[in-house]
Amino acid sequence: MTLSHDLAGAGPSTVVLLHSGVCDRRMWDGQFHALAGAGHRVVRCDLRGFGDSPVDAPHTHAEDVRELLDRLGVERAAVVGSSFGGRVALELAARHPGRVSALALLGSALPGMAPSEELRAWGAREDALIEAGDLDAAVELNVDTWLGPEASDAARAYVREAQRRAFDLQLAAPEENHPVAPEVTRDDLAAIRAPALVAVGAHDLPDFRAIADELGNLLPAARRVDLDWAGHLPALERPDETARLLLSFLAQAVDGSLSPGVSAR
Repeated sequence: MTLSHDLAGAGPSTVVLLHSGVCDRRMWDGQFHALAGAGHRVVRCDLRGFGDSPVDAPHTHAEDVRELLDRLGVERAAVVGSSFGGRVALELAARHPGRVSALALLGSALPGMAPSEELRAWGAREDALIEAGDLDAAVELNVDTWLGPEASDAARAYVREAQRRAFDLQLAAPEENHPVAPEVTRDDLAAIRAPALVAVGAHDLPDFRAIADELGNLLPAARRVDLDWAGHLPALERPDETARLLLSFLAQAVDGSLSPGVSAR
């Protein structure tokens, strides 16, 4: 299956946008055309179980993204990932380092990172609501947890819709079609040489600030940016500012001023 996706722009460099676990490819509405207008070829996709991509077979998200790049004839791309999409981006870079020219990680999750007590409590509450059949309350829990104080009513309405769509797709899928996470070790992550932007919000859960610390230590060419206004989803909370952040990083990564293997902290 080819992931549902949109294309814009026709520049020599390709940028792939990977959404968070409570969103779909529409979360990048505020950045998609800005990146294309700056001279990038831009791809945004729905991972399986989100948006318009059904859960129709056993799968690994990172391999689905690689297969999409193959179908589009893209040899190397800068990969931007938000939250869960950041984890998928890291898995892709660890498994296929030659395919990833740069990484921009916004409130990224991290393979193998144990959750805090706070995050486990959120997960237990979500599971209990889903088991009780109260999907509306589970959706509201996610809207309240993952959007920061500057999120607009429109952003909240969008996450509400996207999360409900994801629940509907994923809960209807047979167990044999659930995603399989690739095994990615700390050594695998430390071997990633692509320049990386590691951005995290001051209003995010402590887990993601700890992950940003960890990625800053693990990735040899990482640049850490703390967003004092942001929660977990800066692309939705301040779309224009997030677009400018990505454009600045990608301009430096593409022109070589952020060289792989050279610390940019």
